[in-house]
Amino acid sequence: MNPIGFTIEKEDSSRARTGRLSTPHGVVETPAFVAVGTKGTVKSLTPDDVRRAGVGIVFANTFHLYLEPGEKIVRDAGGLHAFMNWSGPLMTDSGGFQVFSLGAGYEGKVNKFGGEEESSLVAKPPHHPLVRVDDDGVTFRSPLDGSEHRLTPERSIEIQRNLGADIVIAFDECTSPTAPRKYQEEALVRTNLWATRSLEAFERLGTSRKQGLFGVIQGGRFRDLREASAKYIASLPFSGFGIGGSFSKDDLGDTLLAVTLHLPAEKPRHLLGIGEPEDIFQGVRAGVDLFDCVSPTRVARTGTLYTRKGKMNIGNARFRNDFSSVDETCICELCQNYTRAYLAHLFRAKEILGIRLATMHNLTFITSLFRRIRESIAETKLDYFENEFFSHYRVS
Repeated sequence: MNPIGFTIEKEDSSRARTGRLSTPHGVVETPAFVAVGTKGTVKSLTPDDVRRAGVGIVFANTFHLYLEPGEKIVRDAGGLHAFMNWSGPLMTDSGGFQVFSLGAGYEGKVNKFGGEEESSLVAKPPHHPLVRVDDDGVTFRSPLDGSEHRLTPERSIEIQRNLGADIVIAFDECTSPTAPRKYQEEALVRTNLWATRSLEAFERLGTSRKQGLFGVIQGGRFRDLREASAKYIASLPFSGFGIGGSFSKDDLGDTLLAVTLHLPAEKPRHLLGIGEPEDIFQGVRAGVDLFDCVSPTRVARTGTLYTRKGKMNIGNARFRNDFSSVDETCICELCQNYTRAYLAHLFRAKEILGIRLATMHNLTFITSLFRRIRESIAETKLDYFENEFFSHYRVS
């Protein structure tokens, strides 16, 4: 019996929908934001903080937890839920994205939408002294101590079984946004092969009784490869689907629409690693149900805050004497109790409280945005809400 359930509550004239994702550790109302807790923690926050920020589901990192403290320690602690004291739904990734990060992403400093140094990677596959990819799996050196490790679909599933998340991800190869078509085709063949091996390992290890497995759609910026990947992965008995890899900002929405057209409506879709407000609306309109992104918590640690009018850098000198709240429409602890001047002081003084308050604020902003998106879909007012939101919010 599949431990992961999904029901669609409401659909609008686009493919946007609201739903209920059921897991062994609770129900998530979708569309929803999945907070990134890379090493078993959403940085600077306790699990209670995360819940107060409106987060219902957390995404942890297989690669990092395997390296430190080791998945067997987590298993012996009773699983990741017990280890990190999080009682709600949990997801873990496959480790595939970290291959990209250590390889092409590390060398060229590019992300899922590319970067300033794209041209240096156009003819290069994601090989790097830290990473070697072959058809069987990946050999990599730990960024912690340089020790050599081997990751295969079977090993990734075994690690994720030991971590014990509600939803785990099939092993895949995440390619650079600048990788040429020939390499994207080769990587897609590998991802499809690894998807079937992940499923076989998942069934063999008996994880299907307690966990759901999501297959991953790749194909880079090539729409025909994306569609081919979606058709193949959709033909396999996954509990849901992750849409991974690299995109172009210009055609994200159209690409996602082309992908979701080939996915069964009754299973959840997760857009991996993308979650800026302008991207969220495109994903929602394409029928995406879950989104994870490190940006809200990462930029909070450098003093950047999401507000109704766009992003704010609290390090700007004008905030030193600004005694208003960061965002008068926000219900978070920071906005209800502290001023911009006080937060600016905390960051200038390098006080840890500043990071915590900013992180709480950004998570609250994003989860509130998703709540309002769900409400607007339920009321058939998504167009109105999107127009109203971007009439104030300035995209940076």
